[in-house]
Amino acid sequence: MRTRRTITVVGCHAEGEIGDVVTGGILPPAGATMFERMETMRREHDDIRRFLLCEPRGHVGRHVNILTPPIRPECDAGVIIMEPTEYVPMSGSNLICTVTVLLETGIVPMREPETVVTMDTPAGPVRAVAQCRDGKCVSVAFHNVACFVDRLDAQLEVEGYGTVAADVAFGGMFYALVDATKLGFSLVPEEARELAVLGERVRLAARRQLDVVHPDNPGIAGVSIVQLNSPYGGPGVPTRNTCIVAPGRSDRSPTGTGTCARMAVLHARGQMAVGDTLVHESLIGSRFEGRILGETDVAGRKAILPSLKGRAWITGLHTYLLDPDDPYPTGYVLSDTWGVTGKATQD
Repeated sequence: MRTRRTITVVGCHAEGEIGDVVTGGILPPAGATMFERMETMRREHDDIRRFLLCEPRGHVGRHVNILTPPIRPECDAGVIIMEPTEYVPMSGSNLICTVTVLLETGIVPMREPETVVTMDTPAGPVRAVAQCRDGKCVSVAFHNVACFVDRLDAQLEVEGYGTVAADVAFGGMFYALVDATKLGFSLVPEEARELAVLGERVRLAARRQLDVVHPDNPGIAGVSIVQLNSPYGGPGVPTRNTCIVAPGRSDRSPTGTGTCARMAVLHARGQMAVGDTLVHESLIGSRFEGRILGETDVAGRKAILPSLKGRAWITGLHTYLLDPDDPYPTGYVLSDTWGVTGKATQD
């Protein structure tokens, strides 16, 4: 056996969504902040993302998280989140996976019945509280960064659907949120492929037709994901949604940052108040519980301080190798399996 690269990974999923965690083989990228480290990965080391996420080693339904030492002294670990087409500042399912792996592998000492883990993310510090029992991380609840509405009822011209109303909100990345029931969908598993096509068309329309930029960090720009949802059922009542991850496939989890973006929209519309909960349900029936903890502002915009709770499970241990003669050192994608648009980067 010979290899030019060896990367060790702990497999994990949060409520069905894969969020594997790199535990060895990658040095921390350069940068004075986690956001700068993320940008260094994107500019200079994207071959690693493609190596792990693209075929023949990866697939479109996978995310991979790189652990680094934290930059902020109050944090326990840093994380860089790699998705099929981009690097994102924050992701709820990936954070839950990362905290679970940190604790269950002993990288961060587990304390029962509760362990506090503060993660240094490109979006800012995120405090997570893990419920622990018998050596297992039973659940993870985290206090997300401030989330806010960029605009409500944006009118998008969407191929095949005409004019579609979408709310745009930041939950850790930018989302375009659409009531799918108004377009005739019931949000059931049998609709997954058609929902993926719709979601990709909405994403492309939003990226081309809307100028969306985070007011505190212009490096966070453009709609990353489209949430197709059903009307809010009220506090504690399961509400179905699916988030279409570029290049066009349904998130298997209810989507953590998507749940936070949805709560920001519902708060802006007067449908949720501080202390209210949103139980978001995915197409496969898995659930996250979101709660509005407080109110704040982001560069003068009204914002919420949300929390999100979910579960994760370790699925295996993997060592990825690169033979010097392998003709696909950064993998490949084909549109028959790689989502709807078959792209490995955001358009």
